[in-house]
Amino acid sequence: MRRAILSCLALLALGACQVLPESRSPQRPRQPSSGTTVSPSPAARQCLADLGATGAGFSPLPDRYADQGCSLLNTVDLTRLPGDRGTFAVSNLGPVACPTATAFTAWVRYGVDRAARIYLGSPIVQVETMGSYACRNVAGSSRRSAHSQAQAIDVSAFVLADGRRVSVLDDWDEGTSAEREFLRIVQRSACKRFETVLGPEYNAAHRNHFHLERGGDGGFCR
Repeated sequence: MRRAILSCLALLALGACQVLPESRSPQRPRQPSSGTTVSPSPAARQCLADLGATGAGFSPLPDRYADQGCSLLNTVDLTRLPGDRGTFAVSNLGPVACPTATAFTAWVRYGVDRAARIYLGSPIVQVETMGSYACRNVAGSSRRSAHSQAQAIDVSAFVLADGRRVSVLDDWDEGTSAEREFLRIVQRSACKRFETVLGPEYNAAHRNHFHLERGGDGGFCR
């Protein structure tokens, strides 16, 4: 044994002996936890570029995972919507996923504002919402709502340039014939841009708003 040690020492002096690194067990990738920030993907960056090209006013928000399976990934603070003749304000929206914001922007410009000009004789100046992100389940279900990933927007009313306010709650059934027709037209228009659209005729929980949702199985408009 002593002879072997002396031999190795001699080889070390000649640079022929290498010290092997300590063996380490492979590490498993860590799963994101609550509050963890993540880097945006190429698809996310492309969506932000596409939204910017529309002329919308927005600010990108940090990505993060929230508690209980909810997340805010590739979301924006959408403050101004582009129109054919100016811009529209949007109220009470909060964080919204970029693909949802992009579909919403196009719907307001090409569906809502143009319908308002045709059926109500006035452009819109503001869209009132009940928000987007909410860490909750679908009502009466154990399944997470699209709101838990900010992939849905609830729209409650539209304010016109002439001062009128057309709301889903007040005017779906009780508005003038033009207001009732306008609301039904804009709901059908939303069905062309969102996978799921729910309104007053779906159930009582939606009597006061349109639920506009991106993602999911799609093809449900009621």
